[in-house]
Amino acid sequence: MRVTIREPRPADIGPYAEAVRRSAEHIGQWNPVEPDGLPELLQRQGEGLRTFLIIDRETGGLAGKCNVANIVMGRFCNGALGYDSYVPFNGTGRMTEGLQLVIDRCFADQASGGLGLHRLEINVQPDNERSVALARRLRFRHEGFTPRMLFLSGAWRDHERFALTREERTPLA
Repeated sequence: MRVTIREPRPADIGPYAEAVRRSAEHIGQWNPVEPDGLPELLQRQGEGLRTFLIIDRETGGLAGKCNVANIVMGRFCNGALGYDSYVPFNGTGRMTEGLQLVIDRCFADQASGGLGLHRLEINVQPDNERSVALARRLRFRHEGFTPRMLFLSGAWRDHERFALTREERTPLA
C-alpha cells in the first residue's frame, strides 16, 4: 500500500485547507468545496460520523478524505461513505488503496479498533464516472437509483446507490 489512513486532528487544518483549495476545480464538479470545513468536521466526530484522512506514505501528503456518515448500529450496522481525492494524487490509485483500508476498518470488530459495521453504501451522481468506477473497483454492487437525493450546487441531485456487506468483502489483488 502506498497510503495509510488516520483520523484527522487539529494539526491537519492547514494542510487540509491547502489540499482542498488546490483541488477545488476537481472536487467542485461533484461536492461542495469547503477548505475551511475541517474544524467543524472535527467537532462533529462521534457515533454517527467518522472521518479518515488518506495519507501518501512517501511524501506525507494528503491524498484524500473519507467520511463514514449516517452510522447506525443496532440491527442495521450501516454507514455511508463519502470521499474526495486531492491533487496531485487523484487518478493515481491512492483513493482505491485508501478506501480499501477504510472499508477494512469499518468492517473490523469494535474490540479490535474497527467500527463493527455490517453494510456500507456509496451514493454517487450518475455522471461522476470516476467515482462510479471506484465503487465498482471496490466491488460494491449497484443497488439502485435515487432521484433528487442530495441538494448540491443549488439543485437536488440524483444518485446511483452502491452497497457492500461484510460477507461480500474480498480483498483486491
